[in-house]
Amino acid sequence: MVGYRFYLAANQRQDEIWRYTCEQRGEAQAEKYIRGLHSHIQELAERKRPWKSLPGSLVVPPDLDIDVFFSRYESHHLFFRELSNGVIGVMSILHEAMDFPVRLGEDLGRIDRGKHPSKPQ
Repeated sequence: MVGYRFYLAANQRQDEIWRYTCEQRGEAQAEKYIRGLHSHIQELAERKRPWKSLPGSLVVPPDLDIDVFFSRYESHHLFFRELSNGVIGVMSILHEAMDFPVRLGEDLGRIDRGKHPSKPQ
């Protein structure tokens, strides 16, 4: 199954991106950016874009025991994993100006180990 799901933290960040872009550049630009973001994620799910392993400077909490990958879309970095059914689980979306180690740690720490992300897109 090819597709993707958002964990809660990534879904909330997507909402923040929408609101910020609407306020700064208008609804049409927000729509364009979010559609482009989803298109980028779909291309990752279809493996049309390369998956990059998480850099050594970023750490996954040891109790998660998962492989985390990332990709860049314009000024945002997406952090994701492959779920057991082959679907991508987007765990975090961070703006390039954010403190990656802190924010990624917060987002990964919020993942409920027994719960799957929201429905596939």
